[in-house]
Amino acid sequence: MTLLVNLFSHAPSRRLVFFAVLAALLMAFDLSSVGQYLTTLLNLDVAPDTASVLAAFAISAVITADVVFVSKLPMKVQVPIYWAQLLALFLGFFYSFDLSFPFIIERLPILLYKGLFYTLFVSFASIICASLLAFVGALARLSNSGPAYAASTFYVSFFRGTPLLLQVYLIYLGLPQLGITLDAIPSGILALSLSYGAYMTEIFRGGIQAVPRQQSEAAAALGLQPWQVMWKVVLPQAIRIIIPPTGNNFISMLKDSSLVSAMGIMELMYLARTLGRSEFKHFEMLISAALIYWAVSFVFEMIQAQLEKRYSAPQKVG
Repeated sequence: MTLLVNLFSHAPSRRLVFFAVLAALLMAFDLSSVGQYLTTLLNLDVAPDTASVLAAFAISAVITADVVFVSKLPMKVQVPIYWAQLLALFLGFFYSFDLSFPFIIERLPILLYKGLFYTLFVSFASIICASLLAFVGALARLSNSGPAYAASTFYVSFFRGTPLLLQVYLIYLGLPQLGITLDAIPSGILALSLSYGAYMTEIFRGGIQAVPRQQSEAAAALGLQPWQVMWKVVLPQAIRIIIPPTGNNFISMLKDSSLVSAMGIMELMYLARTLGRSEFKHFEMLISAALIYWAVSFVFEMIQAQLEKRYSAPQKVG
């Protein structure tokens, strides 16, 4: 939308080009129902094809006027206006599918109180375990120990090189053949932890390596033990680099937790499929789950933005 504003809102001729191009694009769609409503509203007696063309021109005129008007406002005002308009179009698009809203309202509490609870529980538990694995893996990769370095790189390579869904099945369906049987929730947490721990190992390693080596050497010269150097000198500085991308991984994990529905965990995706299947109203439940995922992700994106703002700020000296 911003690109369109930059291209077509600086001169009348460009606005006219924008209007003409948009009208031509809209003519490719079947707007007969909109045209019929418009001609009825204006009390016009025209052919259906003509009504569709009139609808295309009317919609183009409204969008062009909206773009021209909003583009004159400050940028911080434009963004929420366009967001609200796009959200209204998004909701209107799905409203046009004649969804069963009583069915959605009746089952929404189950999705929220049970499905969302398990989704958040699995995600929070997994991100904690993944962070611990990543910290150990990063230390192993930075060590001078051959076995530790080999084990860490093998772990990272395998879990970054195979799909998460395959890892879910290996843990939940494969381990019982070896005599190791885990319940669904521990299996889901283990799968997510191992997968994201492999990715986050590189984040932790990069954060630790970003701390100047001279500081570690100075701390060691003062008589601090290696673990004290890591805990008191390196980590407090590395955490400023580690936390923002870890937040990004948590948001991704929140959505990837839907894969553990294959284990029968009653998280959001599992309940959406189960409830939708009960009365063949899959679209209602899937759309509801999508909106819940989107809303929760949006909240954590706002938290993530604040974390990045806080940890990217320069440290005060003295």
